[in-house]
Amino acid sequence: MRYISTRDNTTQYSASQAIAQGLAGDGGLLTPFYIPKLPNKALEDMKDMAYQQRAVYIMKQFLEEFSVKELTDFASAAYGPDKFDSPAVAPVRTVDGNTHCLELWHGPTCAFKDMALQMLPHLLTTSLVKTEENKTVCILVATSGDTGKGALEGFKDVPRTKILVFYPKDGVSQVQELQMVTQEGSNVGVAAVVGNFDDAQTGVKKLFSNERVRRELARRGYFFSSANSINWGRVLPQIVYYISAYCDLLRDEKIEPGQAVNVCVPTGNFGNILAAYYAREMGLPIDQLICASNRNNVLTDFLRDGIYDRNRTFYNTMSPSMDILISSNLERLLYSLTQDPAEVKRYMSRLNEVGRYEVSDKVKEKLNKRFKGYSCDDRETQRVIREMYEKRGYLIDTHTAVAFSALEQYRKETGDTTPAVVASTASPFKFCASVLEALGESNIASGLDALDQLTAKTGQPAPAPLAGLRDKSVRFTQVVEKDHMVDAVLSVLE
Repeated sequence: MRYISTRDNTTQYSASQAIAQGLAGDGGLLTPFYIPKLPNKALEDMKDMAYQQRAVYIMKQFLEEFSVKELTDFASAAYGPDKFDSPAVAPVRTVDGNTHCLELWHGPTCAFKDMALQMLPHLLTTSLVKTEENKTVCILVATSGDTGKGALEGFKDVPRTKILVFYPKDGVSQVQELQMVTQEGSNVGVAAVVGNFDDAQTGVKKLFSNERVRRELARRGYFFSSANSINWGRVLPQIVYYISAYCDLLRDEKIEPGQAVNVCVPTGNFGNILAAYYAREMGLPIDQLICASNRNNVLTDFLRDGIYDRNRTFYNTMSPSMDILISSNLERLLYSLTQDPAEVKRYMSRLNEVGRYEVSDKVKEKLNKRFKGYSCDDRETQRVIREMYEKRGYLIDTHTAVAFSALEQYRKETGDTTPAVVASTASPFKFCASVLEALGESNIASGLDALDQLTAKTGQPAPAPLAGLRDKSVRFTQVVEKDHMVDAVLSVLE
């Protein structure tokens, strides 16, 4: 399996080169030359496997130069009981007869990013060996809330790595911020950026393409890589859990072999729903991909009219991990739909220059056939949280609520009763204040005291990793302007 840039398919990379490099030198995203098909009996074969075995089976299709033993060791370390509080790793909970919730937050940081970021350090450090890279990798991360903590936890004290996370000041929940600024590890760094997530993400991309900075890093014995979903090593492990969810539904006789399902995903940077798309390309029986957005509904508009326009008001919402106007992984989908790097490069140039592009009629037709986009505001998000808890006894976070709202809108609009899998991306305890408010509480406790308040309200205990934040001290207080992120990088690498 070879990898190419979404903006230039003439140069090919091995899997280890793609994972180690993170981003193509031309600014494009490294992506598989083709998407392999699952063998005919794959779903039946995987039905009774453990999650770790399924991960090896699927990832091996894309990682030919990695041995089965290597991948087995990685999966055991990444998804073991010391990391995940559920033996299923990513359990599927049936909400009603044809609605199922894929819980992706049972890992060490209580968010879906753990599903990939517990695996990525193993893939990356082994890739450094396979590519005979002797420099230390400096991993830059821009986060809208969950990726930062997931990456910090995954890479803490990993040899030959340094990691620096940038998050938007005042743009994440209190718990998310505490998770990052109290992070342990000798090779980690955290800085708040004055601005929003798009400012942090754009700043990281500029650092990757800054030749002067890259030369200075090389002089100091470092090179850049990424733990954001622009790195293929992030997207690949996410494909696993969609296929795993389908296998669980088959095993539990919730669906028939070959029966199609719809998948609904709360979406920000587009990596999570892209993984579902790739699972479908591999042969998983997925019909519609329902893209759920909050008030920052740039993707909803794009999927409906084919025009991507980030020139709009940015909103801070109660689902902050989706507060994004530049969805980086959409570029990979555009390449998949066009198979034309020149066309993709043209769209990305327009986005960079004027903040807007319109895809061809051919691409619009393909998008309309496979994707549906819906959005909701904070009031609707609160309604869904409240109704899910009161009517079904199921406590969900703000991002998952946006997804359930989108599914509800889709079913009302189309009348489609196809079984649906909703991706649940975070523990409700990561967003205590918003969840408590949705449940009718008016006097919300501050900081970690809100964990106790939510437990008292619902009778559900806070996950151990979040409750344990009380015992940690704040280590990082740096705040930088978006144009001075390079200073934070160079200071960490002194």
